[in-house]
Amino acid sequence: MTTQSTASFLTTWFAILDSADADRILDMISEDFSFSILFSTGGEGATDFHGGRPELEGYLDQREVGVRTHHVLAASTVGGDELFLGEVRRLGELEASFVASARLDGSGRVRRLLIGRSPAVLFT
Repeated sequence: MTTQSTASFLTTWFAILDSADADRILDMISEDFSFSILFSTGGEGATDFHGGRPELEGYLDQREVGVRTHHVLAASTVGGDELFLGEVRRLGELEASFVASARLDGSGRVRRLLIGRSPAVLFT
């Protein structure tokens, strides 16, 4: 991560996701967790990874470990909701921008997670 943010949950989430032990994020999700990650690499198509815990486990299994990292550009928290604007770097080179939103439950676990990423619009 490149700067401080007020979205402490998402800041932690992406730091763990970028680590060699990304499966630890599974400890951060609620029982009724659902998510969607709309993943574009450019061109005409995008992949929508979505579902609950089993689908998140599948998403984690297919990721390239140690290749992409997430860097915060802006973040905020409003009540139990966190919002995050960042960039993805692939082996240190800017690859895409992303936005993320998370709704937390009363115990601080994520109930809803929505992430979109695209190389078409860069913020830096």
